[in-house]
Amino acid sequence: MRKPIIAGNWKMNKTAAECRELVTALVPKVKDAKCDVVICVPFTDIALAAELTKGSNIKVGAQNVAWADSGAFTGEISAAMLAEAGAEYVVIGHSERRQYFGETDKTVNARLTQALKYGLKPILCVGEKLEEREGGMTERVCATQVEGAFEGVSAADAEKVVIAYEPVWAIGTGKTATDEQADETIGYIRSVVEKLYGKNTADGMRIQYGGSMNAKNVDGLMAKPQVDGGLIGGASLKADDFAYIVMAAK
Repeated sequence: MRKPIIAGNWKMNKTAAECRELVTALVPKVKDAKCDVVICVPFTDIALAAELTKGSNIKVGAQNVAWADSGAFTGEISAAMLAEAGAEYVVIGHSERRQYFGETDKTVNARLTQALKYGLKPILCVGEKLEEREGGMTERVCATQVEGAFEGVSAADAEKVVIAYEPVWAIGTGKTATDEQADETIGYIRSVVEKLYGKNTADGMRIQYGGSMNAKNVDGLMAKPQVDGGLIGGASLKADDFAYIVMAAK
């Protein structure tokens, strides 16, 4: 049985003061969760969030990581820096990074490799755009992204990765994949992992749904056998909403 994982992606939201308020409210609400709980916060909130969650069941993650140990990469943050600040997880290849900041399958692979090198647990995002789904290209797009991300990654390291399937057309648009669409595509992604690493690795890998999971649709999505949790956007910015989703994931 795969233990569900619910991760909140705060995106570019929450100052340090707002982080303190949200995390302080969240800790008691999710203390009895039956899933792993992660909050992926802006770089400036990582050390504070790690301090505020110490002794709780909430883990802290970052939203990106550099592909190099150090060097002339203005604006980037290295895996060593993230780990020292208190991050345990890191989101890699989010659709917004691909859309706005030129992320490619090659850079995703480089960042994933770097995260693993320093003991961070990657949350790898893959998913198709609306025109790709309507054009029947969902499986091709997801396979290409998964295969590219895991290029040169050993089976032992692959087992440390969480995949988040995020249909790009369902992020921030109010649209959501049906429970069946999410289950079917995540099942396909699992089959790609099986081709790369074998059935045991595929069966053990946790694959989240990352397309606008919220309090209204969490029960239906989590009832599906392939769905192992969620990467939560807007709903993770409110303690009550995020806690509801966390407590529904069993």
